[in-house]
Amino acid sequence: MTGLRWGILATGGIARAFTQDLHVAGRELVAVASRSDVSARAFAEEFGIPHAHGAYSALFADPDVDIVYIATPHPGHATNALEAIAAGKHVLVEKPFTLNATEAATIRDAAAERGVLVMEAMWSRYLPHMVRIRELVRDGALGEVRALFADHTQRVSSDPLHRLNARELGGGALLDLGIYPISFAWDILGRPETILASARLGETHTDTEVAAIFTHASGAISTSIASSRAAGPNTAHVVGTEGRIDIDATWYTPTSFRLTAPDGTVRERYVSHVRGRGLQYQALAAERLVAAGNLVGDILTIDETVDIMATLDQIRTQIGVLYPGEA
Repeated sequence: MTGLRWGILATGGIARAFTQDLHVAGRELVAVASRSDVSARAFAEEFGIPHAHGAYSALFADPDVDIVYIATPHPGHATNALEAIAAGKHVLVEKPFTLNATEAATIRDAAAERGVLVMEAMWSRYLPHMVRIRELVRDGALGEVRALFADHTQRVSSDPLHRLNARELGGGALLDLGIYPISFAWDILGRPETILASARLGETHTDTEVAAIFTHASGAISTSIASSRAAGPNTAHVVGTEGRIDIDATWYTPTSFRLTAPDGTVRERYVSHVRGRGLQYQALAAERLVAAGNLVGDILTIDETVDIMATLDQIRTQIGVLYPGEA
């Protein structure tokens, strides 16, 4: 087998889904770590992983691991990534990449100094239908893009102890859910020049709903909304002078879309055919980048990840959400 040898840090739901998709893609999994020996051994046995570590430090020190997928709670991302980088491992960090841009920049700089890849696990960027959408926009199929709309709305939990409602865990709809449409707006339209945000805060002073309006250098406007208390359509739309793209639910997962002309004629119908959830595409991209000696990324560069975190910081400032330790 060729490619990188993967280590999985943490054994929660997203780590399980990612590991399943690594198997789908035939990638090499060599180690898993948890704070619990029991949890690590159970995970390793379930997925046929040779090494089970009851401490994160043991995974970073494992000589058989080339790249670490970090799936710990948000506040641990920065510390975990820096420890993995110091050990000479490439790193794929689950979104949100960090709690804020300062942490993100620290990780970027450490990876550059150590000569390893660090990449945000914004998996939707790498899905086949998103690749095709970027091609259509780039080739002018929409003419001048004037607007983008996207939502990520789910009914999760109102329990104050749930991680989405816990400030000490980086809770709130923005970092967990809103990051998807915001990253999408960056992907299609680039850096926002103006940011206007509004939110509804829950009992624990985390955002349960947050909306953002961006203007971009081209003059295009993007809007996004995220909610952790109510399930919406979870669709996305890119509107141009010569056509529009309507992405079906759930737009940030493998799905379908239509390219429609201004007169209503459907010019293209796209349907995704993906095995598993589609999390494997970001892993394949990481392996491709390392093989090519590209340690900054292409579809989503590490500089763009840092800048997106700065956008989220600006939104949190506007809506009045701070995490413990932030000024």
